[in-house]
Amino acid sequence: MNPQAPVYVRRSDDAWLTVVYYHFYAWRGRRPFWAGLFTLFSGFPIAYFPYADLRLGNITLAMATTAGSGSLIIGVLLITLGLALWFQQGIRVFAGVASILLALVSLPVSNLGGFFIGFTCAMIGGGLALAWAPGTPVDETDPAVGDLGKAEAMAGGPQGIPAPRGTEAAYASETTAHADGGRNSAG
Repeated sequence: MNPQAPVYVRRSDDAWLTVVYYHFYAWRGRRPFWAGLFTLFSGFPIAYFPYADLRLGNITLAMATTAGSGSLIIGVLLITLGLALWFQQGIRVFAGVASILLALVSLPVSNLGGFFIGFTCAMIGGGLALAWAPGTPVDETDPAVGDLGKAEAMAGGPQGIPAPRGTEAAYASETTAHADGGRNSAG
């Protein structure tokens, strides 16, 4: 969620669907929503395919494996981790790592991770959970941030060129890696 975005203030003539949309939009922005959605969705094919039967006329094609209970456990854990990402943002690192590990375990256990559908969604969801960070609102009274544009504030120098730090010297310490023009000595 953009911390600089204006807060929605309900007007008296707004429809209830507009109000629900803006409340959902605000709720979604304060948590790793897409990570939870991908992780939640990944549990369904992993848990479903080992128990599924495909009927083609009089022929029944069963995709059951000997590890059906393992597939069910992995699928339920991924669904639980997806819901936990939505409602407990503090466990996002644990949930991200756990969903990636469960996705890797699902490859040999449950029909190639739900025929790579559940595996791919769990890997994306775990990566998104690890990458998500809560936004912090920008202080409106800070004049240095308010006067610069976003690109200028991020670059640190003119025209997108990063500026050197004030405390950084060309060679801060004289070690064997920096001596003799950068060549190392063996003895």
